[in-house]
Amino acid sequence: MQPRNMNWVVAGKRYRTDTATLIAHDSYWNGHNWEQGGRNIFLFKTPKGNFFAQHQTLLPGEFDKITPLDTNEAISLYQSLPKKEVPFGVAFPCVKVEDA
Repeated sequence: MQPRNMNWVVAGKRYRTDTATLIAHDSYWNGHNWEQGGRNIFLFKTPKGNFFAQHQTLLPGEFDKITPLDTNEAISLYQSLPKKEVPFGVAFPCVKVEDA
């Protein structure tokens, strides 16, 4: 499944998949299909540096939606998604990573 073009307004901010950069997702070929249980999540970064998740579904009664994310939520989602389109340092250049 590829991300669909969506234009979504939340709290006065417009989130557009066609102008944002896809940085991670869970759409991958599992040997049978691209849709993981009928749902997929795509993590995007806007040109202004804001993050959002696009939730797509093929399940009856459910609807596609966009959810704005703060940086920590975006990092957590990025780490949980199996397909990375952009390296961590490029996706989150403001995050300083140190050895523990």
